[in-house]
Amino acid sequence: MSGDTAIATVCLSGTLEDKLAAAAAAGFGGVEIFENDLIASRRSPSEIRRLCADLGLRIDLYQPFRDFEAVPPDVLRANLRRARRKFDLMAELGADTVLVCSSVSPDAVDDDDLAASQLHELAEAAGERGIRVAYEALAWGRFVNTYEHAWRIVRRADHAALGVCLDSFHILSRRSDPRAIRTIPGEKIFFLQLADAPLLDMDVLHWSRHHRLFPGQGAFDLAAFTGHVLAAGYQGPLSLEVFNDVFRQADPRPAAVDAMRSLIALRESVGMLEVPEAPRLDGHAFAELSVPGTVLTTLGFTHTGTHRTKPVQLWQQGSARVLVNETTADGAISALGLVSSDPAGSARRAEALLAPVSPRPAVAAPDGTEIVFCDNDEWLRDFVPAETASAGMGITGIDHVALTQPFDHFDEATLFYRSVLGLRPDAVSEFAAPFGLVRSRSVGDQGVRLTLDSALVRRGEWAPGVPSPQHIAFACEDALAAARAMRESGAPLLEIPGNYYDDLDARFDLPFAAELRENSVLYDRDPSGEFLHFCTELVGSRVFFEVVQRIGGYRGYGVVNTPVYMTAHRERRLSLAR
Repeated sequence: MSGDTAIATVCLSGTLEDKLAAAAAAGFGGVEIFENDLIASRRSPSEIRRLCADLGLRIDLYQPFRDFEAVPPDVLRANLRRARRKFDLMAELGADTVLVCSSVSPDAVDDDDLAASQLHELAEAAGERGIRVAYEALAWGRFVNTYEHAWRIVRRADHAALGVCLDSFHILSRRSDPRAIRTIPGEKIFFLQLADAPLLDMDVLHWSRHHRLFPGQGAFDLAAFTGHVLAAGYQGPLSLEVFNDVFRQADPRPAAVDAMRSLIALRESVGMLEVPEAPRLDGHAFAELSVPGTVLTTLGFTHTGTHRTKPVQLWQQGSARVLVNETTADGAISALGLVSSDPAGSARRAEALLAPVSPRPAVAAPDGTEIVFCDNDEWLRDFVPAETASAGMGITGIDHVALTQPFDHFDEATLFYRSVLGLRPDAVSEFAAPFGLVRSRSVGDQGVRLTLDSALVRRGEWAPGVPSPQHIAFACEDALAAARAMRESGAPLLEIPGNYYDDLDARFDLPFAAELRENSVLYDRDPSGEFLHFCTELVGSRVFFEVVQRIGGYRGYGVVNTPVYMTAHRERRLSLAR
């Protein structure tokens, strides 16, 4: 069973039957049955056992059994009675391992000898039934809250049916050093539970119950953690235990696929599984959407080709290419072309990571955007040449593309771009926008950059006129010159209020501050460089263009200025509606 996969039913939404069906469809070999899911089911444990067998699922763990050890004699008697009833249930269920969490009970005392003695007694009762007890240190356990402490107690108890359960969240959330896991004999690591998480400064119980993520979606180094467990000689399944409010409300089938994708990527990272490597992505080949060609003309683009078989026009300036698809109604970005060193290899990796692949070759991102893998300029042969590209107005290429994600798919999108395309995610940032808090995360590097945005909460009918904005950011070498040229050509550039520039003057002593104000160019800086950028008004229902200039080693996206241009966009739309 070494290297096999499992998932706790608590990770998914729906009834126990819904969860089991989703886990099986996603390719999991086993499940952890969460007690509340079984209690709410109308099926008996034996019926659930048969259902799992029909679905091809093992039942690897029954959990949780709480507040057992280091208690007074009368409480111990009641706990042993409770345990024996659960062992009867597990026998009917066909589960041979039970998870026992370190106690948070007010009845418990800080006595390792007593805890070890009582766990030995529990293991003796379990062993008589062919059941193993996996003892786990909860990060908020009353007295036992580290894996090192749990292992000391298990070692002191000295029973063949008693081992430890290692949970990545409980260990990494406390900033514990996982290297000592290698000193635990592999045969005494009875179970491994994996969860990622964002780094948050909050109560660890609340963090655990609401903000866990699948591997690759958060900030934990799960590859290193899992490597330590495997080095110790662990032979059991890699199992996911993720408490997350979004996942527990989402359709369980795609959520289970996303969970499996996370384990495929993790197993690849620790050398347990071979999948096609992610070919190098060298840049943006094109962005496809529906916008009036006249707008692109005012930005300096030239109509350079027409597709041979489809109603699609090619517009170009420098190496920036925009495909205008006349069949796209809402103006949204429908496809992104990325230059791959091996397009077929990119498609093979996507397929191995369970992403839906089309013959183009292309793959569908979680938000529906088609990601097309291009071989340099080979794809241009599909277009009949039109005009020769003009000198333009300073745009040199596509710097990045910003895609707003549905809130429920924000973490899924991060995992998709990280695992399927091999793009490196940056830390999550949040900023206060005119209509609430927005979460943002960039993925990529110098070749391909994408930003993923999502509104954290949306309630009621009060909402912006553009609920899911997208934009394409073009690179240039002189933002001020580009802004002047585009304004003179009639480009619909967004006007930025004077208050912004008054504040900019107070914060920075810029020799070109007057030019920024005159041309509605925004400004940001970090320790490595500077960033100048300006935006068009909305073109269609939800898309706008941005022109950016990076100076020095600036790697950001001017997020500090986002609320300013979001407000300006709304004001402009309201003025046009009057």
